Amino acid sequence: MSSSRRVSRRTRRLHHRIYVVELDPAVRRERRFIRQNRYTKPGQTCLYVGSTGLDPLIRYANHLRGHKGCPLVRRHAIRLRPDLFADFPAMTWADAVATEEAWAKELREAGYAVYQH
Repeated sequence: MSSSRRVSRRTRRLHHRIYVVELDPAVRRERRFIRQNRYTKPGQTCLYVGSTGLDPLIRYANHLRGHKGCPLVRRHAIRLRPDLFADFPAMTWADAVATEEAWAKELREAGYAVYQH
């Protein structure tokens, strides 16, 4: 196997990304959101953290149109928050899943109300 072929396979595997969507505060009334955010305070920014093999803009559009999307995002999305995910590099699917969970936890600790599944 040539080295260029190995590189292209590796490149294909490193295409998953983390993304963050800001949610309307009305999401606080949703049971799913409440379960993950029992101790939030009024005024905290509400977020959704996800991972995708697509471009985050395309994934966000899919959420909004209901294609394989989270209902909370479809109903309560305000905007994509690249300021909270742009620094993450492309990664493998397994790394993206682990990073998504860890980033949601860090954002909660930083004072955000976060939904992640």
